Amino acid sequence: MTETRTLVLIPARMAATRLPGKPLLEIAGLPMIVHVLRSAEAAKIGRVAVATDTPEIAAAVRSHGGEAVLTEADHPSGSDRIHEALGRLDPEGRTEIVVNLQGDFPTIRPDNIRSVLGPLADPAVDIATLAAEIHTEEEATNPNVVKVIGSAVSPGRMRALYFTRATAPWGDGPRYHHIGLYAYRRTALERFVGLAPSNLERREKLEQLRAIEAGMRIDVTVVDTVPRGVDTPADLETARRILAKT
Repeated sequence: MTETRTLVLIPARMAATRLPGKPLLEIAGLPMIVHVLRSAEAAKIGRVAVATDTPEIAAAVRSHGGEAVLTEADHPSGSDRIHEALGRLDPEGRTEIVVNLQGDFPTIRPDNIRSVLGPLADPAVDIATLAAEIHTEEEATNPNVVKVIGSAVSPGRMRALYFTRATAPWGDGPRYHHIGLYAYRRTALERFVGLAPSNLERREKLEQLRAIEAGMRIDVTVVDTVPRGVDTPADLETARRILAKT
């Protein structure tokens, strides 16, 4: 993937119920959203921009030398937000690959961001994402840890068959913690946002099942670490401890 073909978009909004205003919360001297921006820039896979409905977030990003685009406030999901941002930033349609990087992953490593692109070298793949092997029973049984069930394609890569909050698959063998970072072909993103929410998506509360139910192919790169998402005050303190050491 050449850098001119790839656009990394970071959706960010202030209205998090458990941690209001979290994109601008300070971690190691910088707003959280800026840490994510820096990791995306360090990945060196393409243009990077924050997509937000909040002028304060846009101003913070720009004050640290980043690019931000303002979007409508009423998007039901981050995928819809990045679709609007894509149209605003690249109306000519030059971008072929769109990476959706969550704005609450301040500890994500640049190499993990780069890893998400690998499966898209296969023209049969519509969407690519990441996972890491689960090593604790707490992770395996926690419904807040989304598991991906897949069929091996090659070492370190699998084709996703299902995503679930349940402990799955049954029996002996590895289980995988899904990491919510996606790389879409532009055509796949446009198709995805045009689909109605699916039955399994509503039941599991997992947007990616909409693509699976529609017959879209999602392949997964297995990486060796799970970035710490920030959803609670405890998560925030953990991220502060990690990034204070870097």
